[in-house]
Amino acid sequence: MTAGAIILFFLAETFTSWEIGLIAGLGAVAGDLTIFKFVKNGLAGEIKDIYNHMDGRHHLRRLFHSKYFSWTLPVVGALIIAPPLPDELGVTLMGISRLNTIQFLITSFLLNSIGIFLIVSGAALFK
Repeated sequence: MTAGAIILFFLAETFTSWEIGLIAGLGAVAGDLTIFKFVKNGLAGEIKDIYNHMDGRHHLRRLFHSKYFSWTLPVVGALIIAPPLPDELGVTLMGISRLNTIQFLITSFLLNSIGIFLIVSGAALFK
């Protein structure tokens, strides 16, 4: 169990599950946005030379931007973000997709808040 989950369990004694879900969801979005912006803006430029050297015909670019793969990345990313577990991989997948920042913020906030709410509600049942 992570330190964050333990803190949420103790906060459940004082606050309601929906209050914790909303506030902790905002905190999770702040961290996720940092990773998302890094991947969206910085990562592509950093690995571009390596990618061009390894894949001169840009097979991966065509794969990532195909009509089937373009909707898969955000969906898989959302499935990884939803549970309150480390979600860096999910945020990275959403960052390399065509998702814009506003769409990411809304999706990340809703998924993180719902996941945290469910965990805190479950903890309240076992008190």
